[in-house]
Amino acid sequence: MVEAAWAYLLNHPKLFRDALVTHLTLSASALAIATILAAPLGIILGRYPRAALVAINAANVARTVPSLAILAIMLPILGTGFLPSLVALTILAIPPILINTSVGIRQVDPDAVESALGMGMSRLQVMGKIEVPMALPVISAGVRTAGVQVVAGATLAAFIGGGGLGGFITSGIALMQLPLLLVWAVPIALLAIGTEILFHLLERTLTPRGMRPGSS
Repeated sequence: MVEAAWAYLLNHPKLFRDALVTHLTLSASALAIATILAAPLGIILGRYPRAALVAINAANVARTVPSLAILAIMLPILGTGFLPSLVALTILAIPPILINTSVGIRQVDPDAVESALGMGMSRLQVMGKIEVPMALPVISAGVRTAGVQVVAGATLAAFIGGGGLGGFITSGIALMQLPLLLVWAVPIALLAIGTEILFHLLERTLTPRGMRPGSS
């Protein structure tokens, strides 16, 4: 079976490359848009505990909605294709980033903030030099979670014509061709694992040395 899958991949390199590029483009675009939207909102909500509680509860409810359901909701609104898939995956990625950003800002030591303000720093300077750097490990963890969810969820985009690697999985199931199924399922699993590892390394790189686990 593995030999048959490898032979199929060698015989259709452009097909695989185009599907992989679409999958990566869709995932990266959705994650980038979600981060741009959710991170600033999470920072703002972190300053208002009551509003943050409402937003976090709403985001947790949104996280319980299956990825396929979100994609299906896009059908009557935006139709099929890349755009509705992008919107659906962006919605899927927002909750973990919003929650972690808000929680990370709220966990910043108030004494550190008060000290910075007492030294004459503006609220914007405090946010950029104190709050965000201290909350960065938690924020990065949210982005990492969202990234893995988006890469995996992009597989289902094939159901609404979004392209990517998922379309060939559905074809493999429909045709009962296990080699075809294996060709596309394994790269998706590797992409999800690679995304987890990449963002873990990025998170460690961006985290101030003194705040890294195990640092003294």
